[in-house]
Amino acid sequence: MTAQDLVIRPIEPQDKAEWRRLWTAYLDFYETTVPEEVYEETFRRLIGEGEFEPNGFLALKGGKPVGLVHYIQHRHCWMTQNACYLQDLYADPEVRGIGIGRALIEAVYKRADELGLGRVYWLTQEHNATARRLYDRIAHNTNFIRYMR
Repeated sequence: MTAQDLVIRPIEPQDKAEWRRLWTAYLDFYETTVPEEVYEETFRRLIGEGEFEPNGFLALKGGKPVGLVHYIQHRHCWMTQNACYLQDLYADPEVRGIGIGRALIEAVYKRADELGLGRVYWLTQEHNATARRLYDRIAHNTNFIRYMR
């Protein structure tokens, strides 16, 4: 399988069912769930307007959605430009290894550049070795440890 017929495009209102399928699979991967109101509000925000609303892209292979990425721009205290947090990244298991994750990240990089954002960053679990092999090729590991309340 190759990425030859891969298309990356913004999430659109008619994508709700496939977006939900992909995001549910992403949440399952991380062994978590969200209530129905979070699905509804997140999708509303993704297709809404606003500088600080989340945005996203879908990866389509052969016209079928097979991957997604969500990203959020926000203010930053260490620079005058806004920053971009890449929050969720997922590709269907049967299409992994053909460049979908890279293509989605590069779409976020391109959009961040268009918006003049100062950096793009994201988190992953330490044991996510497959994804980290890609991340180590296209980004810099800052060695920060995440804490959360």
